[in-house]
Amino acid sequence: MGTFSYDNVLKAEFDDRVLAHLQIVIGAKLRRKESFYFSWKDDAQDGARTTIWMHPAVPLIYKYQDGRTPLINRLWVEALSAAANAAGGLHIVPEPDPDAQN
Repeated sequence: MGTFSYDNVLKAEFDDRVLAHLQIVIGAKLRRKESFYFSWKDDAQDGARTTIWMHPAVPLIYKYQDGRTPLINRLWVEALSAAANAAGGLHIVPEPDPDAQN
């Protein structure tokens, strides 16, 4: 499990693979100076969720448990980017099968 830190105030744990894909999508949006919402479920059992307003001026830290960079699924990056560009903002969507391209 990796850690996503937002403004040194909030820390959330994500699987390293999820975190790597989020980093690509968030980085692309913030590089273009685009602000957006980012939401995730805190605990699958109690249904709680967190939403933050992502802004280019807020410091972010991505800390990975595993030192190896996971393979990136381009289709998942595209799906996450589409979510980030929608009114509801970025949220974790299921990973598409990279072999199901047709």
